Amino acid sequence: MTTNHDIHIIGGGLAGSEAAWQLAQAGVRVRLSEMRGAGDTTPAHQGDSLAELVCSNSFRSDDAERNAVGLLHREMRDLGSLIMAAADAHQVPAGSALAVDRDGFSAQVTRTLGDHPNITVVRERVDRLPDHGMAIVATGPLTAPALADSISAATGAEALSFFDAIAPIVHADSIDMSVAWKQSRWDKSGPGGTGKDYINCPMDRDQYLAFHAALMAGEKSSFKDWEHVPYFDGCMPVEVMAERGVETLRYGPMKGVGLDDPHTGRWPYACVQLRQDNASGTLWNMVGFQTKLKHGEQVRIFRTIPGLENAEFARLGGLHRNTFIRSPELLDRSLRFRARPNLRFAGQITGCEGYVESAAIGLLAGRFAAAELHGQTIARPPVETALGALLAHITGDADPETYQPMNVNFGLFPPVEGRTKKADRKLLYTARARAAFAEWMREKPNAVPA
Repeated sequence: MTTNHDIHIIGGGLAGSEAAWQLAQAGVRVRLSEMRGAGDTTPAHQGDSLAELVCSNSFRSDDAERNAVGLLHREMRDLGSLIMAAADAHQVPAGSALAVDRDGFSAQVTRTLGDHPNITVVRERVDRLPDHGMAIVATGPLTAPALADSISAATGAEALSFFDAIAPIVHADSIDMSVAWKQSRWDKSGPGGTGKDYINCPMDRDQYLAFHAALMAGEKSSFKDWEHVPYFDGCMPVEVMAERGVETLRYGPMKGVGLDDPHTGRWPYACVQLRQDNASGTLWNMVGFQTKLKHGEQVRIFRTIPGLENAEFARLGGLHRNTFIRSPELLDRSLRFRARPNLRFAGQITGCEGYVESAAIGLLAGRFAAAELHGQTIARPPVETALGALLAHITGDADPETYQPMNVNFGLFPPVEGRTKKADRKLLYTARARAAFAEWMREKPNAVPA
């Protein structure tokens, strides 16, 4: 390994890419190692672009007033996030959500990092934790087995793990629009949207019950080595949700409320939604339809959905194993590995969940590392902010014994005082967060130049 770098980042996903950008912008020389492109891949990735999106193409809500992840978007933009800049540049209509053209997004991140004079991108597999020099481990939930073994040996405990699932993607021209229609729920629309950002496939009661029965009976992939590993609720397979009760899907990804079927003038009994997956609108993602059904069963069962009888699939769903470390007991408040402080961990391997959260922890790891390399200190973001609440959960607030992956949410924030309505309480959280973030930006020792 060459030595013309100040820090080694292992993993070129969203966290590693964001960390590399923050460090490089601070004048730090970065070696960014990514095994994809060197003859290796993972069960979920399809290409070798940096920051490839493998599950959904959505960064979830962009509402910074009433939603914790939207607030996180805003804070990251204010800190010069590469991931958020690329997402904004490649946004596709998705109501109030921030969804992106996944290929354009990843291509921009890959190009931007590859062109930066302080970043050397090396396509190589790293099989063990570095013994010397500063490094950030951002290999994500699909860490290669040899490196996972090295991490497990260093932590002195087995990595925790859980299932993650991928939803199918459908070619738009194979959807029967004489049955389906375009509409966002409650006609809500985000920037560039029209209130018609989703394709909706309606079901009556008999169709829904038949579909539920087919999901229950469909042949699933078997993963005997993983069968005792818990699912993360945010990526639960649709057939596992169906097992929880016949009505579960109707109150989850298949709810029909707020959707006016133009053929009946009423809300459907149940509804399957598809969200645009690329800028040209040729590919659409089945929302909430992560699955472990075998591929042949997916085609057979999903073609019983009204409007999808002749669906052609650009990608079928799948299931893979995710791993993460017990961060609250292993990492300090600046994401350093307590047993070996030359190492930091970032992204989903720390137990945060979601694209945005992964990138956010990469952003913080990069800034903390840059400050340390410059011999300076940087104040942690206040716990009242989205960044601070997420960091606190990962690095000490959560119970290590029951630690599980978590999306950013207002439950991680300190409670607001007084009794208020739920909707008003969200506004109080975001107003307090904005004030705390602004004060932090004014007063914090900041080793990382804008």
